[in-house]
Amino acid sequence: MPPRPASTRAVRRIGSVWHDVGHRSEPFPRHDDVPAPAQRLGEQLGLVVRAATAGDAGRAWVSALPCRRRPGNRRCPGRLIVFRTDPPAPIQWSCSSCGDEGRISGWADSPFDLRRGRPTLAGTVHEVAVCDEVAATLRELRLLDPDCDRLVFQARARGECIILTAAAEDLDELIGFVAAEANHETNRRRQNRLDAAFDLLSDAAANLHP
Repeated sequence: MPPRPASTRAVRRIGSVWHDVGHRSEPFPRHDDVPAPAQRLGEQLGLVVRAATAGDAGRAWVSALPCRRRPGNRRCPGRLIVFRTDPPAPIQWSCSSCGDEGRISGWADSPFDLRRGRPTLAGTVHEVAVCDEVAATLRELRLLDPDCDRLVFQARARGECIILTAAAEDLDELIGFVAAEANHETNRRRQNRLDAAFDLLSDAAANLHP
C-alpha cells in the first residue's frame, strides 16, 4: 500500500523551494540569501525524488534515505518509504518510524528525475550489502552518470543493512566513479569515506569475479 495521504500542511512543491528548479543545471545551488533550513529542505526533497524515480513505479518501497526528523531531540531511526505513479501525480513519502509524511509535485523532468528514457533488458543482478555511511557517501558522489545514479538511489533498506542491486559491470562502473572522485578529493575526511566505499565495493566485486 502507498504511504498515507499527506496533510495539507505537509504538502510541498519543489518549485516553492527552488523557484525554477526544472530549469536549473545544478540540482542544489547555494545562495547566501536562502535560509539554511530552506536549503536543507530543498536537498531532502531532491533526494526523495531521485529515490522515487530510480525505483519501480506503482508500489511503495523502503528506500535507504534516513528520516531527518529529531523527535525529542533524538535522531529518528526510520527510513523514507516512497511511492510514485506517472506524472502529474505527486510522489508520496512517509517515514517508517515517526509517521512524518508528505507529497512532492512538479518533479517530472526536473534535474532530480531519474526515470529511464526507454525500457532496458534486465540481466543478471547481484545484491551488495553496505552500511549507512557508505550509502550516504555514494549519494554524495558528484560525477555519476544516470545509470550509476539510479543504482545508488534505488538502494533499499533491509534490516540494519542497505542493499544495492547491480549487474557486475554496473558495479565495476560505480567503483570507477568512486575511485575518480577519491583521487581528486582534497578534504581528508571525505577522501577517507570515499576510500572506505571503494574498498567495500571492490571486495564485493571481487566475489562476483572469482
